[in-house]
Amino acid sequence: MARLNINGKDVELEFDEGTPLLWVLREQAGLTGAKYGCGIAQCGACTVHIDGNPVRSCIYPADAVQAGQKITTIEGLSENGDHPVQQAWAELDVPQCGYCQTGMIMAAAALLAKNAAPTDDDIDSGITNICRCGTLQRVRRGIHRAAELAKEA
Repeated sequence: MARLNINGKDVELEFDEGTPLLWVLREQAGLTGAKYGCGIAQCGACTVHIDGNPVRSCIYPADAVQAGQKITTIEGLSENGDHPVQQAWAELDVPQCGYCQTGMIMAAAALLAKNAAPTDDDIDSGITNICRCGTLQRVRRGIHRAAELAKEA
């Protein structure tokens, strides 16, 4: 048994040593927003935050989460889908198939938390998630729009 803080709630979960955080979130905690894509931390579909930092949960062992660290999944990013990134994604119709978008949104939210006005170069270097549908230009526009929305709030 381990106690994890997920989306602001302390939960006790049982999992084997070395189990990737992605599977603990999906199977034990029932939070299926983070997706399995590649299993080698390349695509980013599994991105969640640990203490605000984006983490590829498919390779991050759940038992590496330290006491007191806070895990945030897409389900915990905002209560009503009103985070500026979520608003921008909906406004600009960013996703095509949508499979990678929860990870993309989490990566974008982490980037904007550290850099409120990223340039295209900042986005290109900071967002390494892969979208097989090719919506990366829309992702970039979405991040710029989210930055505008955050300033307006």
